[in-house]
Amino acid sequence: MKRTFLDKPGLLAFALVAMLLPLRAQETRPVRLEVDAREAARNVVHSRLTIPIRSGPVTLSFPKWIQGEHAPTGPVTDFVGFFVSANGQKLPWKRDPTDMFSVNLIVPERADELEVTQDFLLPSGASGFTSAASSTDHLYVLNWNQLVLFPKGLPAERIQFAPSMIYPDDWDYGTALHTVKRETGRAAFSPVNLVTLIDSPVLLGRYFRTVELSESAPKYYLHIAADSTAALELKPEVKQQLRNLVAELGSLFGSRPHAEYHFLLSLSDYVAHFGLEHHESTDIRYAEQTLTDADLHNHFMWITAHEVVHSWNGKFRRPAGLVREDPQQPLDGELLWVYEGLTSYLGYVLAARSGLWTPDLFRENLALLAGRQDQRAGRTWRPLVDTCIAAQLLYPSASAGSSWRRSVDFYDEGALIWLEADTIIRRKSGGKKSLDDFCRLFLGGQDSKPAVKPYDLAEIVNTLNAVLPYEWEKFLDERIYQLTPRAPLGGIMASGWKLGSTNAVTARLKAWDAGEKEVDLSFSIGLQLSDDGTIKEVVKNSTADQAGVVPNGKIIAVNGRKWSANALRSAVRSSTAKPIELLVERADHFHTYQLNYRDGERYPLLVRDESMPDSLSAILKPLTAKASP
Repeated sequence: MKRTFLDKPGLLAFALVAMLLPLRAQETRPVRLEVDAREAARNVVHSRLTIPIRSGPVTLSFPKWIQGEHAPTGPVTDFVGFFVSANGQKLPWKRDPTDMFSVNLIVPERADELEVTQDFLLPSGASGFTSAASSTDHLYVLNWNQLVLFPKGLPAERIQFAPSMIYPDDWDYGTALHTVKRETGRAAFSPVNLVTLIDSPVLLGRYFRTVELSESAPKYYLHIAADSTAALELKPEVKQQLRNLVAELGSLFGSRPHAEYHFLLSLSDYVAHFGLEHHESTDIRYAEQTLTDADLHNHFMWITAHEVVHSWNGKFRRPAGLVREDPQQPLDGELLWVYEGLTSYLGYVLAARSGLWTPDLFRENLALLAGRQDQRAGRTWRPLVDTCIAAQLLYPSASAGSSWRRSVDFYDEGALIWLEADTIIRRKSGGKKSLDDFCRLFLGGQDSKPAVKPYDLAEIVNTLNAVLPYEWEKFLDERIYQLTPRAPLGGIMASGWKLGSTNAVTARLKAWDAGEKEVDLSFSIGLQLSDDGTIKEVVKNSTADQAGVVPNGKIIAVNGRKWSANALRSAVRSSTAKPIELLVERADHFHTYQLNYRDGERYPLLVRDESMPDSLSAILKPLTAKASP
């Protein structure tokens, strides 16, 4: 076999030289990046990069740790068709043996730039996080991190890119990037550094519309791409709710850490459904009929409030462990109970203050997340902080076993903790102060220009004490760093409510089941199922668990009758008279289970405690006169 320079000894020395090489050319000339998205409907996108470089050894890296995803989720596996050339000559390359996201090569003498071409295979599955489906026949979300490489040796903020794109002639787009030139099917953007580029996705689509949500600077825009023209309909009341949200944000934080803001809303049943925050935009993907179906609206639209809050909490103010020089460096998620937990709480509150949710929906949602956290058997061995630190492991974990394993509980349990902090501040200050004051002190203070201001646990405690002196360090330690066999329900009880139950499916749970295509009976028999009867989770220590039911099977019949969600709910409803018999197919075997359950349908609900004032109503009161929940 012929040996090349890449096979010779001294690879470690090569890597060190490549990493430390001062890439001075890169400091004066941007990387030219052209993305061709005309074949996105075929699940493939092309890119061409022209990288200023010096001769000698160099390492090119594919982004690995993506901000907001809290994990090394850069989808390098689907990075294909990779060719490098200089002076018209193709160059050999070798993947770094200790870093699968990097390749090593040598730039020949008298070459001052590299030309790199590559393709990216867009995933087609609609489940999962951001590495899942982002395109259909009619729309595409361009995430630049999937299409770039960068030379190691400089901080990401010092690597400049001049991005441009080609797209179908009859499509339109929205992005936080500044367009400097636009022709039919082509657009070029102002140069930005690598951090801003990765943080600025583009939403493209055939069926597309843009709606302005603010009358004064900074401007807020809603860009919608959908799989049909009908799905673009924006009811006047929903537009007003989003305008209310923009106003409420200003009143809550007292500042706006962006020059303008773009909601990028993809509406399709064939892309992954989630929201991912960016500093001046957010990538949100919902079901196609979200704007026209009441249940889907109630399930998904509050996420707009959650994601825009991240511009303050997560982008401007960010845990120090999540601030790194380049996307190859591991992130420390210990403070995700602030980054995501506080954002979840504020997102729920702002959804109610703006009218995206009614107060009843807010309370039903609060009961749902409190009930789910309270039945996590895993809380007896795993403290909340470990779900933060281990987030990169828990995000891709299966739903089966989540009761015993725990999941990314820092979202919902974090929200319960911040609710409790809010009620403590309100009660002890006689209603003169609230968590709103903490938000203005801790998250406010930056206008117009995006920036990052790191924080640590000490600053959180000190700022809480500045709002209201209290044993905050102990409060947080007990709920986050210690084992807590029960969910933190103190905020619910202190606000004049109790966690109870009802035998009727609540509007919030109905919306959840519709949006997630699930049947949630975890609060009665202990099963969470897909709407086709597949068992997604068996709650540990529940009736179903005690009967021996195992996840991943599929219910074929209920009490001798063919599976349907209604058949199972009916069986649970009448379970006071007889056991529930399930016929389950798993692999190539059939199993019969007898569930000795006698309590009928049960779903979590907040019940008013008349012995205490209702401070939840005060928390949900709009801060602006124009908002109308």
